Amino acid sequence: MRVLFATHAERTHFYSMVPLAWALRTAGHEVYVASQPALVEDITRAGLTAVPVGEDHTFLRQLEEAGGQADFSGGFGQDGSVESPETWEGQGLLYRAFIDFYMRGVNNDTFVHGLVDFARRFRPDLVVWEPYTFAGPVAARAVGAAHARLVFSPDLLQQMRRTFLRLRDGAPEEQRTDPLEPWLGPLLERFGGGAFGEDVAVGQWTIDTVPAEARFPLDVRRVPMRYVPYGGPATVPAWLHEPPTRPRVCLTGGTTLREQAGHDGFPIGDLGMFDGLDIELVATLRQLPGREERVPANTRLVDFVPLPALLPSCRAIIHYGGGGTWNTALGAGVPQLLIANTWYALHKGRHLEGVGAGLYVSERAELRASLERLLDDPSFGESARRLRDERITTQPTPAEVVTTLEKLTADHR
Repeated sequence: MRVLFATHAERTHFYSMVPLAWALRTAGHEVYVASQPALVEDITRAGLTAVPVGEDHTFLRQLEEAGGQADFSGGFGQDGSVESPETWEGQGLLYRAFIDFYMRGVNNDTFVHGLVDFARRFRPDLVVWEPYTFAGPVAARAVGAAHARLVFSPDLLQQMRRTFLRLRDGAPEEQRTDPLEPWLGPLLERFGGGAFGEDVAVGQWTIDTVPAEARFPLDVRRVPMRYVPYGGPATVPAWLHEPPTRPRVCLTGGTTLREQAGHDGFPIGDLGMFDGLDIELVATLRQLPGREERVPANTRLVDFVPLPALLPSCRAIIHYGGGGTWNTALGAGVPQLLIANTWYALHKGRHLEGVGAGLYVSERAELRASLERLLDDPSFGESARRLRDERITTQPTPAEVVTTLEKLTADHR
């Protein structure tokens, strides 16, 4: 069958798709990945066939010009709080803003039109789209293809949407319409894709790599799939061939903020809080030119290291809750310490604490004490490995999911 993967130009979101794209390709299916031109090099470096469509989105530049910050995904909450309560003010209004500002921004008109044009030429049987690329279901509907979302993190957008739909009857009348409908409905009509329906919001089914206990309770059809890490081309450094002589801890700010804002989320100056601990801290942080700061003696500063190669030698990982890092650590069975300064990180941190596989803090100043607790108590490592063995590695691999996708595609196209 012909399979079209669709993603806006966000590298980490595309990376979550690569293992499934390769599983389908090695099973004999014809696979293309369509995105905005900015992502083409990453697609081809993954060994996949890229289809550049439309123009690059300018969301980040528009956000900066409006006086916002590049890490738009963080700090949900109308009053500046980390956690958005399930109220109209907390999530109903936020959902509307998220669709009108972010989703429309990254799914610009040229991208939607270009994706539909290519789909009409390629005639895919199946379109797989990441959860923020609503150009995907529009293109699938336009050509009568089956379509599915691929979710690699707890389904935050749809959780917000469910809150919106549940509470909108009590909102002012002009705010009650699901903002997806006035945006996507006219596009579907223009391209012959029929009327707006629930499948346009959530896919005909959802390929879900999130452990069951960490999912939001949403009424969507799920196809569980194991998360297989892919972080782009990488080289294992020579120092990683030798076993650590002290407990090794990874600290990473991820790559998304660095790419969007030009700096890491964790200040190098704050590494001093770990000074004196009997650990080897591997911090994937970058010194800013002309502003080199002191690094503690127990810290190895590296620009990048592939987490699947690093984490098996680690006793813990400290991070901000990004989907790729969180999933990779789950699969490695490593206790996690999350800096929960975003709504989604707080959700993941609570999940980890609930299953005994990690901790979370709301302030960086709390990290040292929490890390010492994580390293001193062996139950965290035992729980992290049990979670891996019972909940992660028992999920079907991308290769094992292919047959299910073939059947669902035949039923829905």
